[in-house]
Amino acid sequence: MRVVAGSVSAVVDLEAAIGFVVANGDAVDRARLSRLRTGAPVPAGLLDAAEAGQSPDGGWPAVLDGETSSVDATCFRLAELDDLGALNRPAARHALDWLAARQLPDGGWDEDRRLAGVAPEWARPGDPEAHLYLTAYAGFWLTVAGLDARAAGPLDHRVGGAYAGVVHAAAQALAARLAPDGSWPSFLPAGWLSAAVLHRQAMYDESARVQAVLAERVPTMSPADVAWLAATLRRVEVGEEQWLLVSARRRLAETQRSDGGWESDDGHQFDVHTTLRAIRACRPVVTSAG
Repeated sequence: MRVVAGSVSAVVDLEAAIGFVVANGDAVDRARLSRLRTGAPVPAGLLDAAEAGQSPDGGWPAVLDGETSSVDATCFRLAELDDLGALNRPAARHALDWLAARQLPDGGWDEDRRLAGVAPEWARPGDPEAHLYLTAYAGFWLTVAGLDARAAGPLDHRVGGAYAGVVHAAAQALAARLAPDGSWPSFLPAGWLSAAVLHRQAMYDESARVQAVLAERVPTMSPADVAWLAATLRRVEVGEEQWLLVSARRRLAETQRSDGGWESDDGHQFDVHTTLRAIRACRPVVTSAG
């Protein structure tokens, strides 16, 4: 095997980022880091801890000890489980089944109206911008995890595996909301999540238009948003040489702090999470020797 680093990866101090997570993360964070770096298996006890709090229906609640499952919270938890290599475990399979079953007739998703009092702006029940964001978020995880999770039926090689029809409907719903210039009537993360779903559906023109809009915005994006963007697109194998990813890695190099970490938009308690995303975005690509 040989390691191929992106042109900007040498500028991002990955060793310092790793040190920040080791020094400031908890046991689950360090397990995520270890698996991202080496593919090391995660102890069962830590996987159980990462899955804690799941509702009987398969989702995770929006607030601690909440009784109503949240699309947004469930997608956030699936991202953590993905870093731990746990998308093939029963908890993630149950969550993916719950997400698929929550799809609306228009191909999209909304939060349960019982969450109206606690949902953040980007997940407010009945809000059209939140609807598009949640559609992109749920569609993304069903895209990348459906085949691996094999929640139902035999192995299905279509995009999304067992959820292929759900993902296709989500992609159509996302494409229908795009403006001719590639912009979208929703929050910023809906852009890169939509671009990822559309890319995997071979809707390359639609995805490219969204990516062009994102590339213009990268220089002013927060480190947390750039890390999320780059990690998302790499997860669906958008080419490393694409200008959007090159620009994103450059922006991360410019915004890395002296302690090795990156700042979260949600308070310093989430800096480790942002830094793990940045590591996923910038870690070298391992290819077979040729």
